[in-house]
Amino acid sequence: MPLEIVRNDITKMQVDAIVNTANPQPIVGGGVDRAIHKAAGAELLAARKKIGAINTGMVAITPAYGLHAKFVIHTVGPVWQDGKHEERELLANCYANSLQLAADNKCVSIAFPLISAGVFGCPSEIAIAVAIQAIRDFLHDHDMDVYLVVFDHKAFKISSSLFEDVQSYLDARYVEKLLDEEYRDDYRDRRGFLESQTYWGDESCAGEASDMPKILKSEKKRSLEDLLAKVDDTFSEALLRLIDVKGKTDPEVYKKANVDRKLFSKIRNNPAYKPSKSTALAFAVALELNLDETKDFIGRAGYALSHSSKADIIVEYFIQHEEFDIITINETLFTFEQPLLGC
Repeated sequence: MPLEIVRNDITKMQVDAIVNTANPQPIVGGGVDRAIHKAAGAELLAARKKIGAINTGMVAITPAYGLHAKFVIHTVGPVWQDGKHEERELLANCYANSLQLAADNKCVSIAFPLISAGVFGCPSEIAIAVAIQAIRDFLHDHDMDVYLVVFDHKAFKISSSLFEDVQSYLDARYVEKLLDEEYRDDYRDRRGFLESQTYWGDESCAGEASDMPKILKSEKKRSLEDLLAKVDDTFSEALLRLIDVKGKTDPEVYKKANVDRKLFSKIRNNPAYKPSKSTALAFAVALELNLDETKDFIGRAGYALSHSSKADIIVEYFIQHEEFDIITINETLFTFEQPLLGC
């Protein structure tokens, strides 16, 4: 799980390094800084004083003392003014420099707060976008488990247009499914009524009513059977065959799936491996499968997409829109308080 967005208290994260949004001077500030110092104990401030001042965007490292970590990486985020004073660049430096310092100290896991999004005034959407991009850039060439820790879902915001689009898609399908379950006995009658209303009073369309099934099924179903020579492949075998068919490399696929190398190795070396549903869907996204292909693919691991699941509908939204960026999908899933993919 190279990048996971979690709702938690950062002082309780069990990782190699915890990032602290430090005061430029060696004093205890507010918010995350105060919470980390309180949890770590007085020794942390003593170590911080030995470092001295830290410039905006720069980093320093100390032991973690009383925290469930090896190190605390101290970084100073920019105070938001108007976005025209290199705030984004300085904020990106906080993440990039922290990640590199963690790597230099052989850390395999790191937890970040949302830097500059609190009292420093950076708008939440910008703070998140900068954080995600900086982490994404680092993970392109490095293996590390990175956690973006959010204390409250309200502090995490995706773009309003994406939120509204997903909410509309979710409402239409999730409500429809609930109605289907509530009125299952007369579902066929209701569907027939709705179809008749579609053409009622319009004689020019009357002759098309009998063609409704053809219209609804006009898009030719694409199946993995078109891509795979063996229809009885296990999930692992299907995954490896698809990687070859798509002309991709293993690292390209597992990184795009937000899955770490160790888990991919387990899948590769065990033809009978049964992944979690989130992992199966993550690989479907990484391989850019369409909806029918996705259903076939995850079915090999014993899973199905359901309109009773908000998470499934959200993933379906992105697949239908041919948007296969798993980090964006996970940001959206987190916003709607759903399990993430690949984590």
